Amino acid sequence: MERRSMDNHGGGGGGEGDGAVRVNIEAQASDPAGVVVGMATPFEPQLSDDSPPRSSMQSVAEVVDDGERDAAAAGGVDEGVAVAAVGPERRLTMLALRLAILEKAASGLGALGFIWATVVLLGGFAITLGRVDFWSVTVILLVEGARIFSRSHELEWQHQATWSLAAAGRSSFRLVARSFRFVFHLDDGGKAAADAGGGGGGAPRMARRRWRISWSFLSRHVGRVFYWLQLASAAACVAVSAVRLAGQDFGEAEDARTNRRSALDIFYGLALAEALLFLMEKAMWEWEVSYGRLLQRVAGECHLAGEPGLVAVRRFFYDAYSRCVDGSIFDGLRMDLVSFAEELLVGGSHDEQRIGVGILVNVAANPRLGEAALRRVGTSAAVVDRLVEMLTWSGGAAEAAARASAALVVSKLASKKRNALRVAGVPGAIESVSSLLYAAGDEECNLLGLLIIKKLARDHDNCSKIGNARGLLDKIIDFSAIGGGAVITPSRAKAVKRSLQVVKMLAETTGSTGKLLRREVAEIVFTVSNIRAVLQHGAGHLELQRLGAEVLTRLAMDADAREKIGGTGGVVSLLLAMFLQPSITDEGDAARVEAGEALAMLALDSRRNCDRILRAGGGATTTTTTTTNGAATVARLVDALTDDAAGIGAARILTNLCAYAGGEWFSDLHLVTSGAATALRNVMTTKKSKLLEVSLGLVAQMARFMGPHELSHHLAGAGVAGGEEELVGRLVAVLARYGSPSIRVPRIRRFAVELAVAMMTEGRRRRGAVAVMMAAAGMGPVLRRVAETTSELECFHVFSGSAGLSRHAVSLSALVDTALELMGARGTDDQ
Repeated sequence: MERRSMDNHGGGGGGEGDGAVRVNIEAQASDPAGVVVGMATPFEPQLSDDSPPRSSMQSVAEVVDDGERDAAAAGGVDEGVAVAAVGPERRLTMLALRLAILEKAASGLGALGFIWATVVLLGGFAITLGRVDFWSVTVILLVEGARIFSRSHELEWQHQATWSLAAAGRSSFRLVARSFRFVFHLDDGGKAAADAGGGGGGAPRMARRRWRISWSFLSRHVGRVFYWLQLASAAACVAVSAVRLAGQDFGEAEDARTNRRSALDIFYGLALAEALLFLMEKAMWEWEVSYGRLLQRVAGECHLAGEPGLVAVRRFFYDAYSRCVDGSIFDGLRMDLVSFAEELLVGGSHDEQRIGVGILVNVAANPRLGEAALRRVGTSAAVVDRLVEMLTWSGGAAEAAARASAALVVSKLASKKRNALRVAGVPGAIESVSSLLYAAGDEECNLLGLLIIKKLARDHDNCSKIGNARGLLDKIIDFSAIGGGAVITPSRAKAVKRSLQVVKMLAETTGSTGKLLRREVAEIVFTVSNIRAVLQHGAGHLELQRLGAEVLTRLAMDADAREKIGGTGGVVSLLLAMFLQPSITDEGDAARVEAGEALAMLALDSRRNCDRILRAGGGATTTTTTTTNGAATVARLVDALTDDAAGIGAARILTNLCAYAGGEWFSDLHLVTSGAATALRNVMTTKKSKLLEVSLGLVAQMARFMGPHELSHHLAGAGVAGGEEELVGRLVAVLARYGSPSIRVPRIRRFAVELAVAMMTEGRRRRGAVAVMMAAAGMGPVLRRVAETTSELECFHVFSGSAGLSRHAVSLSALVDTALELMGARGTDDQ
């Protein structure tokens, strides 16, 4: 379990030498206890990074969003052919290649036979041919012509069978007219029907209905008619050729007998070979497609389930076969489902775009092919534009399904930062994504919209676009409403989770954009009240409670928002109860840690919020009751100092209460000294830098409530045998080790100096002795070293990225000057 109280005590000290300012960048490694150190919090600065700051308790799975990981691409794989090389559809393109070889061989023999017949036989021997051979050649040429005609149009009708009625109607009549000029008589009535099928606005509804019925019938049966016509033609060709070759009865004309026999043998042989090759092609087609159910098996392996998936695979196979036949036989091998889907999306009709996005969403879900597919899709600006445009589709069930599929593909694309930038770069992309949130009653689209926005929000510029989109922040906040029911449905919990994640990412945006977003989010009247409901009713959803506390922590970085949160009834009480509630699970400890950070942030430089925290659990206005409540709160926070999960949070809260609460709470806050032994023990013995930092700050504040010699008493209680002298030695060691500012613990040197000043101002009688003690321990040189290496890093309470917020009232340089003056060592060496 990651705990914020566990920290790396990495080397922070600068060696003696030049006085240049150095900032110690400590790696996030495992601490001595073997616990992985958490990530940066608002109490620490964060260097520029590709991702926004995250909670230290946030799991790796959540960082990449609900179990979706951006898996690294395999090295050395050519993105252009990755899917084609390994996809199941490769078997379809190989079948198309084999079929095309047979088809082209048959066509070549047929062309040669046609030329032979027209030039040699009918042209040169038409007069001398016997009646039987003349009509046999004629019949063969006619049936072969019919077969070739049927073959060319069968592919067109096979394509038409994969189109929906709406798409087919726009081009159907031209195909019918071209294929059946010998059947249809194009009179005025036929033209009217064609116009109706084409969607003419003035055509009567009955005419359109008749045309659709006719088209539906034709699309189902015309392809089969062409198919059987080809088989009949080939069979007739085989029969006639074989009979004539077997009989060898070619007539006895003396003038051309020898050449005529050879010419007829060649022609009948060519015709027989052509027909057999064609029948072999058909047999292979039937064996693989009909008997072997290759299309169904490939559709299943590509996760293209149901009839729409089978239609998509069939369309892909026909296109691959057509390319092999019409062009080079290798053209089909260059096809794969991803490129096919991209072509449909970019250049296809409305219905073809639905097929294309259906292919993409299923291929992207394939664990073996998805990564390569998404890489390729992300490099095509036209495809990304089309997918974003499809997010705005509205209409019937088919439109809604296509929109959901497009949203799922876009969400997967946005998982990669480079793709997220391309998505966000599409004009109107944020508005298109936000339209998913307005899909009433479509929970799937709502969740996908939140997911896409969450992934886009990883980029600073996108956060600005999200904030500027009209009404989008309000809509995102709407999804954080947990509802008034006692039971939270899984879909509602997921919507609340993603909404809170988005709000947290927006609130932790750095720079002026982050400052503006925090204010805008806090000004929405439902924000804090929705989070209050999450804290109040989300007892069975600790992750939601943790996210709610994280959002409050980030929003409270703004001083005005801090007061709004504290002034919302019940929020402080809920956070305090959540923080002090013991837990036996890692998830519960994570929620407690975030609640502690929220309380510490609310108490920072806010007297009103300090009053609210001390009054939490009561509400009475009498002085006696208020004092009792304050004492009870302090006592419970002191007890939490020994808690591994809540210790750091409790120290921060108590430190801020001591620093910013009003004087009326002095007697209650005096009880904080009951935890002095615990805090001092941490100062003297801990090897965890973050725990050392907060313990130093707490002890420095506790000293304000201690009387003469009380510090020595607490040191004895902490088991520090050397008393104040040993504590002074520890402070010198800390300041020497952290000879330069530390990013991980930016306040550790400040707190050490504050404690040194507090020890020397404990009382007049003690001041001189402690000052001498510090001088003897070498405090003077290390203080001057601190003065030479101070930086802006040490001037702030909290940070937004690398920008400091809430500046300390007293600078570290001024504190060092005070300490040196109290020691009487300003400008001179210690004696």
